[in-house]
Amino acid sequence: MINKLVPLIFDDSVKGRRGYVNPPSGVDTKAPIPQAYLRKSECNWPEVSELDVVRHFTRLSRMNYSVDTHFYPLGSCTMKYNPRITEKIAQLSGFTDLHPLLPQLKHGEKFAQGALQVLYEMEQLLCEITGFKAFTMQPLAGAHGELSGVMMIAAYHKAKGNNKKNILVPDAAHGTNPATAAIVGYEIVSVKTAPNGELDIEDLKTKVNQDTAGMMMTCPDTHGIFQSQIDQIAEIIHAVDGLMYYDGANLNAILGRCRPGDVGFDVMHINIHKTFSAPHGGGGPGSGPVGVGERLLPFLPISRVVKNTDGDFALNYDYPQSVGYVASFYGNFSVILKAFAYTLLLGGQGLKETSDHAVLNANYVRACLKDRYELPYDRICMHEVVFSASEQVKRGVHTLDIAKFLIDKGFHPPTIYFPMTVKEAIMIEPTETESRQSIDEFIQAMIEADELSKTDPESFHNMPTTMPISRPDDVKAAKDINTCYHC
Repeated sequence: MINKLVPLIFDDSVKGRRGYVNPPSGVDTKAPIPQAYLRKSECNWPEVSELDVVRHFTRLSRMNYSVDTHFYPLGSCTMKYNPRITEKIAQLSGFTDLHPLLPQLKHGEKFAQGALQVLYEMEQLLCEITGFKAFTMQPLAGAHGELSGVMMIAAYHKAKGNNKKNILVPDAAHGTNPATAAIVGYEIVSVKTAPNGELDIEDLKTKVNQDTAGMMMTCPDTHGIFQSQIDQIAEIIHAVDGLMYYDGANLNAILGRCRPGDVGFDVMHINIHKTFSAPHGGGGPGSGPVGVGERLLPFLPISRVVKNTDGDFALNYDYPQSVGYVASFYGNFSVILKAFAYTLLLGGQGLKETSDHAVLNANYVRACLKDRYELPYDRICMHEVVFSASEQVKRGVHTLDIAKFLIDKGFHPPTIYFPMTVKEAIMIEPTETESRQSIDEFIQAMIEADELSKTDPESFHNMPTTMPISRPDDVKAAKDINTCYHC
């Protein structure tokens, strides 16, 4: 592990050194440029050779922490292994060389039949997997999918003349849920968590009324627990003509086992960059297709890919009640293509095993660590398990300290301090692709952290000791960001 900073490329700069020389441009350099657009000083670029550049960025690359090199205990939500075969497929020239305007040109659709077929067939696969009637493939990420879905909820109520004012959101929800509903113009009503970690239905009943436009839920929720009374919750919301929104962030837990459209949800987004490989975060762009049930079909964004009677694929814009465009062109096509290949690669049984193994791995972690860390909800979990460091706090060691300890052990820390309904939360999400050996190494590190909290709690406050930066002032770093070079 590298324990010193790589010098800035500016530090390697030598005046006059060049990596390449531009050929004559052929442009009249005496062409008048308005003074407002002229530089007042020299451009402060480093002057380095090509070899300097290669070595600099190679050194930086060795500092990367990635799913290719290390185990991520916050896996299925973000860093999920992406099979390289899907990357190869996404790079096929028949897809990458297509111009996005091609299908809109006269007769242009016939030259993009393969790409249109991918969009169409991926939609059909997602419908089968989730139990919904149709999907839009346009949203560019999970939060963008949420926005598109809630926009359709608003369009539904507007078309019916409903004067709905609020959206219900569990107190353990992802932060994007209330933010999305607020952007669309709804007030947010929070619903409490019950002692068993599920939604408090009695509290829900007191909050639902004729102003309720719908409810946004993650199922399983951020406690890693499946809502056993989800059908009853849906009935309560539907009784006031509200709609159920499914946050698909945790879909990885139920593939092949439960279809959201079958248990009362009306609309959902899927983070296909999480559930169907293609990791995001540091790993690339996302994609958040949105599926709808019968009631929201007329409001899906345009354009939509349709299959004609002759078997050809085309774009259809003739949906007068559509919420319109939510993204340029057709979404993050390469991410959709990778997910399509991944789905075909695994098939129905493979997708089911994906969830089975993710759930098994999380419960293995739960069973191995529950005598070391408090389990606020001591029950079988889904693909993630949430612990609390409340016992370690009594010794002066907080969740953040344990995260810093794990860095020194070579592990990326898990999600910490979320969900906020659990004090000193540690959310651990091992994906289905992780071996027992890798998980055992992480479990051993967590056990060592607990032991050290008993014998030498003060040592945590200097961690990490193996990194170029140890314990910065996090509050100052957030409020007083300084990214200037040599300021």
